[in-house]
Amino acid sequence: MNIFKLPDLGEGLQEAEIVEWHIKEGDEVKIDQPILSVETAKAIVDIPSPHNGRIHKLYVGAGDIPQVGDPLVEFELADAEEKATPAPQDQGTVVGEMESGKGVIKEAATSIGGTDGKSGGSVNIKATPAVRALAQRMKVDLSIVTPSGKDGVVIAADVQRVAKILEAAGPMEPLRGVRRAMAHIMTQAHTEVADVTICDDADINEWPQGTDTTLRLIRAIAVACKAEPSLNAWYDGHAVGRRLRQQIDLGIAVDTKEGLFVPVLRDISERTPADLRSALNQVKHDVKARTIPAEEMRGYTFTLSNFGAFGGRYADPIVVPPTVAILGAGRARDEVVAVDKQAVVHTILPLSLTVDHRCVTGGEAARFLAAVIQDLARAE
Repeated sequence: MNIFKLPDLGEGLQEAEIVEWHIKEGDEVKIDQPILSVETAKAIVDIPSPHNGRIHKLYVGAGDIPQVGDPLVEFELADAEEKATPAPQDQGTVVGEMESGKGVIKEAATSIGGTDGKSGGSVNIKATPAVRALAQRMKVDLSIVTPSGKDGVVIAADVQRVAKILEAAGPMEPLRGVRRAMAHIMTQAHTEVADVTICDDADINEWPQGTDTTLRLIRAIAVACKAEPSLNAWYDGHAVGRRLRQQIDLGIAVDTKEGLFVPVLRDISERTPADLRSALNQVKHDVKARTIPAEEMRGYTFTLSNFGAFGGRYADPIVVPPTVAILGAGRARDEVVAVDKQAVVHTILPLSLTVDHRCVTGGEAARFLAAVIQDLARAE
């Protein structure tokens, strides 16, 4: 027998959701034959068989979320003898006599590691083994329990109180697929990035009717990246260094009912408007059809979120490492402005630029946004 475990799929996540098995127990398979599809980091990936043989057992089903290294499937090998099964390890069986005692042992509260749901940092949770066992039985995460015991110890009543609250709130719906990947990525961004947001408005009153807003934003970003190259970069927080990128690969935030996708438009400064629009339509179609390759959602150097298509004026867009900047565009509006000391009505496009202040200065961010606004103000 040979057990195949979930491999590291290179997405930076330690888990994957089982979308579909393409085989069942008892089937004969060949090497490189797709045996299942998994979803991780916003892409659906087919995993091929590593062996010739027969499927003996499936360890997980559709909808399960195994961790990297968890068993997926067991093979009966067809082209090699199975290795001898190693002797089972000692499971802790007690051999010999056990003496019983009548003394009462009082459990002491011990600290265990946990995660602060707000900051993602580690916290110490003080609870006795009995209380920890109670929390596990009642499916209560001790990190969300407010302790009422002496010296900040979680007591049984605390666990029971939270259990009642959770029961009244109804069952928890686990985040899956795209939303689960998004939760991991946003947690990483919140933990790592020193974000600063600057907002301003672009006067787009000179635009001809029917102007493609997204294409104008893409062009303005390309112009601004040339003016301020420090925003078209990747930052390595561990090495405390940056890589300035010559080619501008733009991530476009695409909203779907499954969650947020960020497909990439490559080398935007060297492409025509017609080519960009065609490529944008194609990636949006592929995202909605869930057929976009994982490679087309990796390696972007700057991000655009055109959230104004749905509503909202300003925002605080989130920079996802290793990128250092994201531009958000709100909903355009008509507004009274002063032109030659006269009150006139112009169309105004609100903009929000967030940068990673670890490697981007306030001056660089302001100059970048000014370059965007200047290009957007042009009629053509």
